[in-house]
Amino acid sequence: MGDDAIRLENVSKSFRRHEAVVDLSIVVPKGEIYGFLGPNGAGKTTTIRMLAGALAPTKGRIVLAGHDLAKNPREAKSVLGYIPDRPFLYEKLSGWEFLLFSAGLYRVPTKIAESRAEELLNVFELWDWRDELIENYSHGMKQRLIMAGALLPKPQILVVDEPMVGLDPRGAKLVMNIFLRLAREEKVAMFVSTHTMSLASRLCDRVGVIYKGRLKAEGTEEELKAIVGSDGDLEELFLEMTTDETDPDLEKKTTPAKKAQEAIKA
Repeated sequence: MGDDAIRLENVSKSFRRHEAVVDLSIVVPKGEIYGFLGPNGAGKTTTIRMLAGALAPTKGRIVLAGHDLAKNPREAKSVLGYIPDRPFLYEKLSGWEFLLFSAGLYRVPTKIAESRAEELLNVFELWDWRDELIENYSHGMKQRLIMAGALLPKPQILVVDEPMVGLDPRGAKLVMNIFLRLAREEKVAMFVSTHTMSLASRLCDRVGVIYKGRLKAEGTEEELKAIVGSDGDLEELFLEMTTDETDPDLEKKTTPAKKAQEAIKA
């Protein structure tokens, strides 16, 4: 597995008769930002919840930094940071108290936790609000605080669901720069689910497109253009891949995803 941080091996999830995710195989190495795109109901949220350990796959295997999530859940979750699209926070705590509380969940020693909390509150431009109750924070500030909490234990893997929801342009640029630094300098692997095509184009090294529970295509933006046979931007490529009139042979052309699946099955 080497430098693989995230491995989904033939992962499927069914709810009674509904197949939400079907035979999904994805490999994300250390230091890569992987964008996960798909329309509503395509299986993105189910996949995110399985990666975060909130749902168990019906079949298949998820490995995080070498730890099988089913067999060694504590070890697997210890290397993972999860940022939901809707932050859940204890609003009667201050920002400072929330970060120290989060550190306690990960058993980060107090002195290290205080140092990390100060660093992250400054990075996310929340230091001046550290003693304010979270109920007084704006939605964008809450989103930045939940990101700080996820990063406090220095995870090797970051799973992010719609990171820019509620952020103003300044906040969005700040967060994007933080993500890029984490990937490039600290080799954090990121799995980012988003509807924002411009964000995926600017932020992600590769993207995977899921449609009706199946991985339709995977690769860099240039590789996706070659797969679809189009020179359009990522939004146009996405629309091309997620309509029922799509080329029926498209999956045969998705060589990066196909090769990954075949390698895992082998």
